[in-house]
Amino acid sequence: MNALKHIILSLRHVNWVLFTAMAGMTWVLLVRVYYNLKPLIPVWVRLFLRRVRAWQKRRAFADSWPILDSAGVTPDGWPGWPEKKAFSLVLTHDVETQIGVDRIRQLAEIEMSLGFRSCFNFIPEGPYQVSPNLMQWLTDRGFEIGVHDHRHDGKLFHSRARFTASAKRINHFLKKWKSVGFRSGFMIRNLAWIQELEIQYDSSTFDTDPFEPQPTGANTIFPFWVPGIDGGGYVELPYTLAQDSTVFVILRERSDEIWRQKLRWIASRGGMAMINVHPDYLNFGGGRPAQCEYPVAHYQAFLASVCETYRDQYWPALPKEVASFYREKVLGNTTLLEGQPSTEGSRKSFQWQLPAVPTTTNRVAGPVVGA
Repeated sequence: MNALKHIILSLRHVNWVLFTAMAGMTWVLLVRVYYNLKPLIPVWVRLFLRRVRAWQKRRAFADSWPILDSAGVTPDGWPGWPEKKAFSLVLTHDVETQIGVDRIRQLAEIEMSLGFRSCFNFIPEGPYQVSPNLMQWLTDRGFEIGVHDHRHDGKLFHSRARFTASAKRINHFLKKWKSVGFRSGFMIRNLAWIQELEIQYDSSTFDTDPFEPQPTGANTIFPFWVPGIDGGGYVELPYTLAQDSTVFVILRERSDEIWRQKLRWIASRGGMAMINVHPDYLNFGGGRPAQCEYPVAHYQAFLASVCETYRDQYWPALPKEVASFYREKVLGNTTLLEGQPSTEGSRKSFQWQLPAVPTTTNRVAGPVVGA
C-alpha cells in the first residue's frame, strides 16, 4: 500500500514538473512571436495593453513595489561607500531611438548644471548611428559610454548560438567605444551567458520590478558579484529606482514622488540608488508631451531635490566607478567561493549569487508592449 502511494505521489510530481516546463516553454514561444510581430503592432495599441496590464500588476504587487523590504539587507562586511557617504547615486540612460540621440546634449546639459554626470548606453547595431563627435563630447565632459544590447530587438537571448554570435559584435563595440559596461534590452537576461562579454559590470537586473518582461529580481539594492566558471566574473549593478517609462509613460504619474519615496528608503538602508532615464521619452519643448513622453521637469525636479535634501550625504558615481570600487574594496578583501551553492543565508555575504540565475526559460510576466 505504501509503495502504491509512493508511486502515485511520484507521478503527480512528474506531471507537475512536466506541466511547469511546458508552460514555461509556451510562454517563451509567445514572447518570441510577440517580438517578431511587434513592428506590425501600432504603438498606441501596445501602450494601451501595457497600461492595462500595469494597473493590474500595481495592485497585485503593492507590497513589493516600488519597495521590497528584503532587498535592503546589508551584506555582512559591507565596507560602506567612499568618504563614508550614506548611499550612492548612479544615473544611467538607455538610448533607444534617433529621437533619444538627438536629445542627449540637452539632457547632459541639465545634469551638468546640477553637478551630475551619467552613463549613456548606446545600441551598437540598432535603429541609429552614434557619431564619434557626440561620444567625444560626452567623454570630454566626464560622462560614461556603455553598450546597450546588440540590436535591441528582444532576440538577443533566443538561443545560445544567437547570443554567442552577438557577443562577438558586442565585444567589438566595447573595445571601439572603450566601454566596460553592458545592459540588455528590455532587461531580458541570462547572467551565465553574459560571461561571454568582456565587461567589468552588467546592469541588466533590478531589485524589484514586476513590470518587466522577465520580472525575477535580484532582491538587493547593493552591487554583487557574478562569478564565472573559469574564475572570472563581473560586478552586477541592479537598478533600484523605477524606470522612467514605467512611472510616467505607463503608470502616468504626475510627479516624481515614487522616485523620492524609494530614494528615502535606499538612503536609510545605505544602498545604491541607480536610475534609468531614457532621453527618448523626455519632452523638452514645454508643450503637451506625446503619448510616449513626459515633461523633463520631472527629472529636473528629482535631481534638484537630491541636491537639496541629501547635500554631502551621497556618492555621485558613474557605473564604472561603482564597479571599480566593488572590485577593490569588496573583492580585494573577500575570498569568493567559486561554485558555492546559493542559500538564503548567503545573501548577507559577498559570496552569494542570485538565488537562481535568470534564463530565458524562466516564466516572464509578458512582452514589453511600450514604444
